Amino acid sequence: MVSTAVLRPSLTPNQVRGFWAAWGGWALDGMDSFIYALVLAPALRELLPRSGIAATGENIGYYGSVLFALFLIGWGLSMIWGPVADRFGRVRTLMLTILCYSLFTFLGALVTNVWQLAACRLLAGAGIGGEWSMGGTFVAEEWPEDRRKMGAGYMHTGYYFGFFLAALANYVVGARYGWRWMFVVGGTPALLVTFIRYGVRESDAWRTRVAERRRPALGEAFGQLFSPTYARRTILNSLYLLVSIVGLWAGSVYVPASVTELARRAGYSAADAARLASYGTMVLSAGTILGCIALPPLAESLGRRLTLGAYFVVMFFSISIGFGYVFYLSAGALTWFVIVLFFLGLGGANFAMYTLWLPEQYATACRASAFAFATSIGRFAGAGITFLVGAGVSHFHTIGTPVALTSLAFLAGLALLPFGEETTGRPLPP
Repeated sequence: MVSTAVLRPSLTPNQVRGFWAAWGGWALDGMDSFIYALVLAPALRELLPRSGIAATGENIGYYGSVLFALFLIGWGLSMIWGPVADRFGRVRTLMLTILCYSLFTFLGALVTNVWQLAACRLLAGAGIGGEWSMGGTFVAEEWPEDRRKMGAGYMHTGYYFGFFLAALANYVVGARYGWRWMFVVGGTPALLVTFIRYGVRESDAWRTRVAERRRPALGEAFGQLFSPTYARRTILNSLYLLVSIVGLWAGSVYVPASVTELARRAGYSAADAARLASYGTMVLSAGTILGCIALPPLAESLGRRLTLGAYFVVMFFSISIGFGYVFYLSAGALTWFVIVLFFLGLGGANFAMYTLWLPEQYATACRASAFAFATSIGRFAGAGITFLVGAGVSHFHTIGTPVALTSLAFLAGLALLPFGEETTGRPLPP
């Protein structure tokens, strides 16, 4: 009997190497971005007095939020990488973004005051934001159509695997040798550039576009985003990303500090509290990785908008209940909070939807610009919201209530989703 099953061809060596380059860059990206959240308190306790500022709990919360806001501004500036990639190629630009965030994360180990650390976080953010859009664009263009969606989900697990790496580094390195060595570890992604330089070539879609036409000018690629064809979806995609950014940076980034506070409240030592913060980060990451893997099949069966809406609902309840109720329990708060962290991580996988969805909405000539712009522009507003959360922590003398209020952003996101561009069943535009 002859089987009628259709065997899918194997991925080419460039597709495999390119995926691992994008995944590895995104994993180390996630590690770098979360290192700061893990070492925030000890770093500021040392640097604030050197900057002429008392290292009180309120000042640590306030200046920590200022540095988070500057990091988000740097991520917002990463939109510049998109037009560069549309003109000069995805792989070259990917290497530049990795070098950028590796260098300025490493330099964080050498700072002597809080303002130097702020400058490093600003510039590291510009590189970290660019890596996502470059890697996501490359995988979307290089992988075959029947596997592209799963490739997007798999790639996005890298960022949260990076959370595991950061938590493991904090457990092994940070708790023993101090916060500066954590930033040294954060400089290691630069080693990945050699592999990319010699092992990965540009995507076929981009090379075909250049061969058939011409390389778009930097301003030309960016300008297409606001043409009659793309303007509506560009605005809506940016708003969806803003909602997701509020959930990540006002929710997930405060997880280590929240677990540490609950552990200290439960009577754990400072060292044990730091280790519990690492465990909490691992639980959050495990939930997100599972959410990333589940997202592509859900998006194919339910559609892009409905699937993203489901993840928004999970985020709304996780943040509002976790920080607004569980955080203030008089008994068992730490245990229940860690349980909620799994669901917070699961909902946090909503970012994987953009890796899948954004490339489907734009042509090759402006795809990287669109990805970079939509994933970056909301960071400026996110920086302001993060600053407001920090001011709320300082005013209310608690983390819980200000962070819980950020869950309201997901209700706004749910109201906007029906207006988004539904692309289920459509191939990637040429």
